[in-house]
Amino acid sequence: MSAPEVVRAHPVRLRRVAIGIAAVVMVLFVVIALLLGGTRSEGVVFGPGDQIAMVFLGALVAAAALLAARPSVTADVRGLRVRNIVSTKDVPWQVVREVAFRDGSPWAVLELADDEQLAVLAIQVSDGPRAVEAVRGLRALHAEALRAPGRSHGVT
Repeated sequence: MSAPEVVRAHPVRLRRVAIGIAAVVMVLFVVIALLLGGTRSEGVVFGPGDQIAMVFLGALVAAAALLAARPSVTADVRGLRVRNIVSTKDVPWQVVREVAFRDGSPWAVLELADDEQLAVLAIQVSDGPRAVEAVRGLRALHAEALRAPGRSHGVT
């Protein structure tokens, strides 16, 4: 199998779920904010400022849910850029021992030369054939990079 020039992947199902949750959270908080207007609780009156704060709080919770949609991986013959929920790492192929997608694992993993592992959350088992295709593409790029060691220093 010849290696693709570039492999890009992101978790399709996880993104759909995260976007759906974020939308539901926003609708829920807006409805709560609207229902709060002018109500009283133990002598406290909820006004426009409280309603705005409730919508803002909903936006923060929705943004947190959208973090799950952030993972992606971009790879070429020089290396990979792995973006997980809160971190991004550039990894040259020369430090990758294996691109693994073990039975029972929810996502792919890079086995690194220093006996460490880097989760690739962008490649999720729930994406089925897309995940398999992405792992095969990464493995082909890895094999090509090892055959051409002068080209394996960096990530685009």
